[in-house]
Amino acid sequence: MIGANSLYARDGEAISSLQKLRFFPLALEGGNGAHVIDETGRRLLDLSAAWGAASLGYGHPELVKAIAEAAANPAGASILSATHRGAVELASELLATLPELEGHKVWFGHSGSDANETAFRAIAAATGRPRMIAFRGAYHGGTQGSMAISGHGVQAHAARDPRLTLIAYPNPYRGEDGQEVLLDLERQFATTLPPHEVGALFIEPIQSDGGLIVPPQGFLRELVTMCRRHGILIVSDEVKVGLARSGLMHCFRHEGFTPDLICLGKGLGGGLPISALIGPAAIMDHATAFAMQTLHGNPVCVAAARAVLRVIGTEQLAANAARIGGELLQGLRDLRRLHPSIGDVRGRGLVLGVELVSDVAARTPSKPLAAKTVYRAFERGLVLYYVGQNSNVLELTPPLTLTSAEAATAVRILGEAIADVEAGQVSDEAIAAFAGW
Repeated sequence: MIGANSLYARDGEAISSLQKLRFFPLALEGGNGAHVIDETGRRLLDLSAAWGAASLGYGHPELVKAIAEAAANPAGASILSATHRGAVELASELLATLPELEGHKVWFGHSGSDANETAFRAIAAATGRPRMIAFRGAYHGGTQGSMAISGHGVQAHAARDPRLTLIAYPNPYRGEDGQEVLLDLERQFATTLPPHEVGALFIEPIQSDGGLIVPPQGFLRELVTMCRRHGILIVSDEVKVGLARSGLMHCFRHEGFTPDLICLGKGLGGGLPISALIGPAAIMDHATAFAMQTLHGNPVCVAAARAVLRVIGTEQLAANAARIGGELLQGLRDLRRLHPSIGDVRGRGLVLGVELVSDVAARTPSKPLAAKTVYRAFERGLVLYYVGQNSNVLELTPPLTLTSAEAATAVRILGEAIADVEAGQVSDEAIAAFAGW
């Protein structure tokens, strides 16, 4: 029961529902490491890291130090009409992680949404090619411009750009190898989609909110090659899956292609709002005062991002994501052998998905199972959410600092939660107030 005077109840009375996506009554007072602390003082293991934003977990000393120092002596408040050393250094440090890109520059924003929107707008303006290609199931953000080039069903309320073409993202669990997608796009290039009008292809190297789908081996490389023949730019949206989360610094490297532009966000600020779009100078210098907000490049957020990059390097967090992610993946696959509700387990590093189904042979998606599982996991002390076009895929994006012991605890609690749901111990009424995706 949620008490009438609880923090969660007060939230319902005072804060708009327009910005809420709730799965259970989580009301927080603090956090430490991979754990959050709720209003009752209970510690919960956070397998979401606030949708991947808390990349270093909560209260990492290097992040705390960097933020405090920047706040005590702020170099202005933005880069709109003055530069500052932190922003210049952060741009250089980001470019240094991408030696395969030459002649590129960095644009700073607040979120992955505005980074993707800026990529869309700048490419169309600079190239004179206004049409774009993206994937069905893709979620590129929550601003008007980023929703316009997205393909996720949850955004049915938003208007898609009429110049957008959506293609299927092949799912190996569904027996798809991507060849039909390639053939279909070739047909469209020859008929309804003149390739010389297409400015860019937006790619998620792992389709995150669409269901944590790892593409078939070689598919994205073939698709990129096809588009490059027509001068179509490649944008890699790594807002959720980049910056060491996949086990490599940049997720596109798993797929054997090099993008022209890359969008970063969420974990870049370790919990503070900052994003980055990295692209060729011909796009990034197309015009001045083209994509700007007053607090872009805020020195406190920039300091946080520099600390995140520094810690990823010094603590070898890409390697940690690969190692601990491998342990987590194996533990989840062990659960699959025990629970008929688990249809598939997939992912790379510390970005993993568990697809829940009502019929394992027919692979029938089940949102009720997902909703009940995350609710029961919350009751048992574990925070995770679900995503996917059918809202049936548990998403695991824990802090990059997750330990082996914490991974084992997460698997145990999740297994107990799934067992409880399969035994009918979570009612429809319990989750009725939490619609989720």
